[in-house]
Amino acid sequence: MSDAELNTEAIPAAPSDALRAEIEREYSGKLARAELKTHAAHAGITLPEGFTDYLDASKLIGEDGKPSSEAMDKALMPFKSQEPSFPHIAGAGPNRSGGPMPERRPVSLDVRKR
Repeated sequence: MSDAELNTEAIPAAPSDALRAEIEREYSGKLARAELKTHAAHAGITLPEGFTDYLDASKLIGEDGKPSSEAMDKALMPFKSQEPSFPHIAGAGPNRSGGPMPERRPVSLDVRKR
């Protein structure tokens, strides 16, 4: 190939394609941050104020240049509430059967009945 043929391959077919690619690169980070906020809202997660300002938006973008839902799930993982599960402690204290606590008989304050 000659030098002239190499240079024509580097130039996009239309100038609008180059402009469109530049705009997509510029705004992909903002789009990824907005998608992350939307993803968090759908999951019921409240993000701290200014959380998305400190994120590296390039980590939220997939290989195709679009926001990746897998990356967003990883970013939101620490915010998902995980309810602690406690094992049932059988035989501990007055609640031996696991049912309701037994009723206590009231103590009479009448001296004659003591």
